[in-house]
Amino acid sequence: MNLPFSKVRLVGDQVWLSGVIGFEEDGTLAAEVSRQTDRVMSTIEATLQEQGCTLADIFSCTVYLTDADLFAPFNLAYAKWFSDPLPVRTTVLAGLVLQEALLEITVVAQKPKTE
Repeated sequence: MNLPFSKVRLVGDQVWLSGVIGFEEDGTLAAEVSRQTDRVMSTIEATLQEQGCTLADIFSCTVYLTDADLFAPFNLAYAKWFSDPLPVRTTVLAGLVLQEALLEITVVAQKPKTE
């Protein structure tokens, strides 16, 4: 399906990613929130690498969770992907268009300066 948005946009030296959902490599949705989180972060990492960035270049994350009870297992899975300095993060409870999705994450990263 061709949707009317960009997966990634460069704005100056910033890399903006559209929301990412936890699909497995075969196109199915991961079964539970920890796995969906890992798949989302893996996709984000790969997309940033295509733009010359790493997860360490992320300075802002917005997380959309479908259920407050998912926060603790999500947070444990999410924390494995980052080290200090951690990006700022906003976590929002929301209904997602893809109803089977448990979360969606969007990020903004700063491209490293090249010398």
